Amino acid sequence: MNPTSKEKIVFLPANKTIQITRGTTVLQAVRQAGLSLPVRCDGRAACLMCKVQVEQPQEGQQDGLSDPGEVERRKLGIDGERALRLGCQARIVGPAVIHLPEDRLKQAIRRQMQQQDDDLSDW
Repeated sequence: MNPTSKEKIVFLPANKTIQITRGTTVLQAVRQAGLSLPVRCDGRAACLMCKVQVEQPQEGQQDGLSDPGEVERRKLGIDGERALRLGCQARIVGPAVIHLPEDRLKQAIRRQMQQQDDDLSDW
């Protein structure tokens, strides 16, 4: 396949679909999609904040990401299971469905609203 070909990537829970050039890191793809993925180390696999979950395809198909390199395997303790990946290290090599972590601010708001709902249900 042509290394400059585009691959379809779906980001969840945003449900955003984009076409990305093969070889682009997941972190770069997230940014190109206008979404966010936390990172403090500027993509050097040091902070481990850019963890994403890749949806596992049906048997016999690939998940659309490059094989984990030595650094990523060591940092994540990958030993066969590939569902959890570092967005700064994993590269797009085929179509993929990638689950991004919930934004921390949205997560805090959601928790607060859930607490308020729980408090009101006690009445």
